[in-house]
Amino acid sequence: MECRINKCPELTSACPRNLVISPGEYEFGTSQKEMMTVVSGALTVQLPGSKSWVRYDAGKAFEVAANTSFKVKTELDTAYFCTYE
Repeated sequence: MECRINKCPELTSACPRNLVISPGEYEFGTSQKEMMTVVSGALTVQLPGSKSWVRYDAGKAFEVAANTSFKVKTELDTAYFCTYE
């Protein structure tokens, strides 16, 4: 997995982050509620407890509850912005 951090070098858990994810399929865990907004490209997401995959294009957002895991996949470099609660 390759994620490049473009903002917020101190990487505190409360700090919003701009990230770029390379093509592939990944699983992420959360410790806080996350709001993820796709900035460019597209992410296909399987949210916790769902068997379905949903595609989020640039400008679309999704929320992930704290203390869960979710899967994402992409076919192209995709930038997204995360905020945490």
